[in-house]
Amino acid sequence: MAKLLYSATMSVDGFIAGPGGDMSWLSEHVGEKNETADRLLEQIGAIVCGAVTFFGDDPNRDTDAEGAFGGQYDGPVVLLTHRPPHSPPEGVAVATDLESAVDMAKEMAGDKYVNILGADVARQCIEQQMLDEILVFTAPVLLGDGVRLFDRPGGGVVRMEQLPGETESWFRVVY
Repeated sequence: MAKLLYSATMSVDGFIAGPGGDMSWLSEHVGEKNETADRLLEQIGAIVCGAVTFFGDDPNRDTDAEGAFGGQYDGPVVLLTHRPPHSPPEGVAVATDLESAVDMAKEMAGDKYVNILGADVARQCIEQQMLDEILVFTAPVLLGDGVRLFDRPGGGVVRMEQLPGETESWFRVVY
């Protein structure tokens, strides 16, 4: 059965997007050789993406590298939104609640990962105790402001354990 994984590239000061969702800072880091990222891409069976991320800034817009994982991901996507588009993009399923989005994506993914894209969707998964793992790539930059990896004001402690043999910050969530 598919596991839910939140993966993101974060600045050293904890942001996954700059002010206003700016992702331009990431473009110089996309495409850098990373064995963990390469291995991960092969293990993703579906993506659940929030609307802010889906319709937001892409540092590679209008290039061959546009899209998830620098344009390298080519698989099922479930868009989680409270305002479904009248005509969803081709190949994109739409869900209006987290549970439906996750169920659809797990079915699509089979025994591979469902990768969560979007800080708010990841937060919701944590709050519903659905998230299995978190993988964080760190880019050598300080953004100073923007969208945090996790922003849970008033939230409790979430314990994690490092996955054995991983060199990146790849953790199992312990509920």
